[in-house]
Amino acid sequence: MMKMRRWIPAVLAATLLAGCTNPLSKDNKEVVTQKGGEESSTIIPNTKTDGQYYRTLLPYKKSASRGLIVSNIHSSYDIKEAELGLNRISQKSFDPDKYFFQEGQYLDKDTVSSWLARKNQDPKGLNPSDKGLSPTKRAKEAPVYLAHIVEQNYLTQSGKNSVKLSGVSIGLALNSVYYYQKEDFGATYEEPINDAKLMEEGKKIAEKVVKRMRSMEGLANVPITVGLFKQSPRGAIVPGTYETFTQVGEGKSSIADWKNINEEYLLFPMNNPSDQYREVNDNFKVFKDNINNYFTNSANIIGTGYYTQDKVQSLKIQIPIKFYGSSEITGFTQYTATEVVKQFPKDLAVEVSITSVDGPEALIVKESGAAETFIHLYND
Repeated sequence: MMKMRRWIPAVLAATLLAGCTNPLSKDNKEVVTQKGGEESSTIIPNTKTDGQYYRTLLPYKKSASRGLIVSNIHSSYDIKEAELGLNRISQKSFDPDKYFFQEGQYLDKDTVSSWLARKNQDPKGLNPSDKGLSPTKRAKEAPVYLAHIVEQNYLTQSGKNSVKLSGVSIGLALNSVYYYQKEDFGATYEEPINDAKLMEEGKKIAEKVVKRMRSMEGLANVPITVGLFKQSPRGAIVPGTYETFTQVGEGKSSIADWKNINEEYLLFPMNNPSDQYREVNDNFKVFKDNINNYFTNSANIIGTGYYTQDKVQSLKIQIPIKFYGSSEITGFTQYTATEVVKQFPKDLAVEVSITSVDGPEALIVKESGAAETFIHLYND
C-alpha cells in the first residue's frame, strides 16, 4: 500500500519549519545566553520533535570554525556523517528532551587550524613533526592523523530566563589513508594507516584536546564527550563512521576509558556479503532486478545501508532514470514503491530517491515497522 503526498523538498521544509517557529509567538520563550561574560537574547522554540533530534536556539549561531570542514574532510558524505554521527553520540550524554543544540562557539578557525598543523609547523600542532623526513618516510612514519575537529555545544535552561552551556561534544576526524606527493605537482600516492595505530594516535590527541579545552574560559567544568571518526578513503561513496567515544566528567581533564561503537555504512549490492548482511543484500538484488526488468530506462541502482546494533537498520537507495514524461515517472514511482514493500523486511527503514538529469523527481519513504510507503513527486 502507498500514500501519495505532496511533500515539499527537505531543504525548503527545514526553512519553513524554522520560519513557523515564530520568535514572537507566546509559545516560545526569550531568555538570556551568557558566554565569556557577555549576554545576548535567545529564543527557545517550544516545538519538540520525536526525541531523536535536539531543539536549536534562535537566532541560529553558526560554528566559530565554520567553513574549515569543507576543506579538511574529503567528501560530502564524511562531512555530513562527522556532524550527524557526533550528534548521535551526544545523545548518550545529553538527553535531547533536556538539552538544546548549538554549533560550536569555542574553537574558532585560528584555534582549529593551529591544532591541525604539524608540530614543527606550529607549537600547538597535534599532528606529528615531519622535519627531516622524505615524502615516502613521512607517509610511513609520520602521516597526518588528525584532519578536522568538530565541536558541538549543548545547553540547558538555567532558571526562568536564561540558558547555560552544560556540555560539549568533540569529533576528531582521522585520516584512514595518507595522501602525498614525492615532488611538487607530481603524482599522488597513498599510504593506508593501520586501524589500531590510527585509534592509538587519536586517543593521544583526544587527551591533549581535553586538557587544552579545560584551560579555556567557560569550559573548565562542563562535561565533554569526544568521538573518534575514521574518514573513508577519497572517492568512496559511503561515509566513514565513529569508531569509539569517551565521556569526560565535570571538571576532569583525563580520559578514563573508551567505548567502542558498533556501526558501519555499507554499499549494496555486495558480491560476497557476510552473514549479517546477506538477507538485505538478497532483498536488494531482487528489488534491483525487478526494477530493471520492468523499466529498462533505469540506470545503475545502488543502496547505502546503515548497520548498528547487529543488524542493518536503514537503507537509502539512489535510482537515476532517463524518463522524460511525467506520467512515465509517476508510473515508475508507483511500481518502485510497491516493490519496496514487497522485497524488504517490515522492520527495515527504506528511502528511495529517484533522480534524472533535471534533478530530483520523486521520493519514496517506508518507515521501520510500516506496511505502506509515502510518495512525493517533486514536479507533480
